[in-house]
Amino acid sequence: MKKESEGIVIETTEGFARVKASRHGDCKNCGACPGDNATVLDAKNPIGAKAGEHVILEMREQNMIRAAFVVYIMPIISIFLGVLVGTWIFNAVGYYEMAFKVVGGIVFFVISLVYIKVFDKATAKNDASKPVIKKVL
Repeated sequence: MKKESEGIVIETTEGFARVKASRHGDCKNCGACPGDNATVLDAKNPIGAKAGEHVILEMREQNMIRAAFVVYIMPIISIFLGVLVGTWIFNAVGYYEMAFKVVGGIVFFVISLVYIKVFDKATAKNDASKPVIKKVL
């Protein structure tokens, strides 16, 4: 499934455009991102939209769901797994159970943050994950 959003082209480069896009309804309700109701993103520009034009962007919903999972859910799961690993290590070693749980949770959380950074860079390089300008309004 694909979601559409409106935006204004700020600048263009070879096959791509930087677009100031209004957030869709789900984002407006979330409030997790700072700032106003617009975000600037890079989009494929197969139709040759020019700076200043109002356009319709199309984004794959699968990409948005995957990104939301990686950013919001994966760190929580990582903390939980870290606590479990800390408990397992405590059972093997036998000292300071709470310290092992806390350290395990922190270590796994930091690992998840590193993964988020790697995921962000990989997604930025992947053209298939970028929104596409479908038409000029």
